[in-house]
Amino acid sequence: MQKLISFAVPCYNSAAYMRHCIETLLSAGEQAEIILVDDGSTKDDTPAICDEYAAKYPTIVKAVHQENGGHGEGVNQGIRNATGLYYKVVDSDDWLDTDALKKVLHRLQTLVARGTAPDLMICNYVYEHVEDGTSHTVRYTNVFPKDRLFDWVHVGHFRPDQNLLMHSVMYRTEVLRQCGMVLPKHTFYVDNIFVYQPLPYVKSMYYMDLDLYRYFIGRADQSVNESVMVKRVDQQLRVTKHMIDCQDLDALKNQKRLRAYMLHYLSIMMAISDIFLLLDGSAEAKEKKTQLWQYLKEHTSPSVYRAVRLSLGGITNLHFPKSDTIIVGGYRIARKIFKFN
Repeated sequence: MQKLISFAVPCYNSAAYMRHCIETLLSAGEQAEIILVDDGSTKDDTPAICDEYAAKYPTIVKAVHQENGGHGEGVNQGIRNATGLYYKVVDSDDWLDTDALKKVLHRLQTLVARGTAPDLMICNYVYEHVEDGTSHTVRYTNVFPKDRLFDWVHVGHFRPDQNLLMHSVMYRTEVLRQCGMVLPKHTFYVDNIFVYQPLPYVKSMYYMDLDLYRYFIGRADQSVNESVMVKRVDQQLRVTKHMIDCQDLDALKNQKRLRAYMLHYLSIMMAISDIFLLLDGSAEAKEKKTQLWQYLKEHTSPSVYRAVRLSLGGITNLHFPKSDTIIVGGYRIARKIFKFN
C-alpha cells in the first residue's frame, strides 16, 4: 500500500536535536515514511543516527546519505525518494505536535477514501522562541475556510506576517513533481521557492486550524538569525531571483486571487532582500539593491513590476532623506512584535 505521507528531514550535523524531531514523526506509525537525508555530515553522529533509525524502523524510515548539497538538495533528495501521497519537510531542529499530526492524518485518510484528497493541506505553525521561552502562532483563520475543500476563489486577504511557509504546508507529492521544481544547491532560504513555485498547480486546498509545526528559533548559528542573514544576503538574493524567474505571473490573469497572493509573496521577498542589504549598509550592498530591482524590471512584465513597486516591496525601495533609517526602524519594530528571527 502507498504511504499516506512522506516526511523529509534534511540533517546536517544535527545529532544534538534530531532525535526529538524523528520521535514526533514516528507517532504517525506505518501510514508515514520518514526520509532522513544526511547532507554530508562530518562533525557528529548524524550519519549513524540516521542508520540507527532506519535499522530499527525498516518499514518506516529511510536513511539517505549524500555529499553536502545544502538544505535545498536535502529537500530535492527527499522528493526523489518519496513514495507517500503527500510530502512534508520537517527541519531536524523542529518537530510536529503529535496530537495535531494524528488529527491531520486521520482527516487526510478520510478525504483520500472519499476521492477528494486536496492538492495542498494547510495547518498553523508555531514559533518556539528559545531565548525567552515564549511562542507565537501563525494561523490562517481569516484567510481560509476551515475544515472543507476550497480553491483560490475562496481565499481571503493575507497579512504581511501570514505567508504560507514550508512549515504550514503539505503538498501532494505529484504536484511537486509536476511543477518541475529543483531547489538550488548550497543555498539557504529555499523554503520560499518550495512553497511558491508549485502554487499554480494547486487546484484544491484544505485548512485545519491546528498548531501542527513547531518552529524552533533563536540559536545563534541559525540561518534566520539576523546577523547570519546579513552575511548570507547573496543567498537571499539568489532565492528572490529564482522566484522572479520560476513563474510567469501574467499567465495567471484569469486566477486573480492566486496571482494576487503570488505578487504579495514576491513583494515580501523583495522587501526582505532590501532590508538585509540596508542592514549591511555598504556601498556594494546599495548597488546590489539597485541591481535587484533592475533584475525584476528586466525579467517581468510592466504590470508585475508595477504591482510589486506599489506594494510592500516598493515601500522598502523609497528614496527620500533618511528613508533607509526609517525603513530599518520599521523592520526593527516588526521584528520586536513578531520575533520572526
